[in-house]
Amino acid sequence: MAAHGNLERRGLMFVLSSPSGAGKTTLSRMLLGKVPGLSMSISATTRPMRPGEIDGQDYLFVDKARFAAMVKGGELLEHATVFDNSYGTPRAPVEKALSEGRDVLFDIDWQGTQQLREKASKDVVSVFILPPSAADLEKRLHTRAQDSAEVIRGRMDRASHEMSHWAEYDYIVVNHTIDEAFAEVQSILKSERLKRDRRTGLSEFVRNLQKQLEK
Repeated sequence: MAAHGNLERRGLMFVLSSPSGAGKTTLSRMLLGKVPGLSMSISATTRPMRPGEIDGQDYLFVDKARFAAMVKGGELLEHATVFDNSYGTPRAPVEKALSEGRDVLFDIDWQGTQQLREKASKDVVSVFILPPSAADLEKRLHTRAQDSAEVIRGRMDRASHEMSHWAEYDYIVVNHTIDEAFAEVQSILKSERLKRDRRTGLSEFVRNLQKQLEK
């Protein structure tokens, strides 16, 4: 358990979701770079390793048989298959981090978030990032200049579908500017860290205070 202001607390699962291009990846990087006690959840995947990737650091690379065994054995908190490749969050490292009072950041979609909630709703804090307008989202997707107009159109259609799940999230942040959005996301994490039911050392702390007062 991590001590926070001399009080132990249980860690939390901090989920960021957004349509492609709304700023989730940038915000994740900023959080990991600037917020102590936060680490990225490493997914297991059946997709082949790409040049420059490191097993156990970027992903946990497993074959399809091992992945199927992980699903069957309840070793994954959430999992999905995308374009014939499977991805999932191994349960053990996340639970170890939470019990030690460390927070884990998740970059997953609404379906993964739903699965996390079903398995561990008390530990999950979810934030959905929205673009300020459709035009802004399209501009950001074009600025990335990695995709054809057809692919961007497909991403815009998918964004509309993803946004329809906004009400399933605890918090909504509209990304007008990245600094403003980061400040909001950071303040959500700060306040959630202070929640009474996560601060496991609180009853003992109050009891000791009362003893001191009664002397």
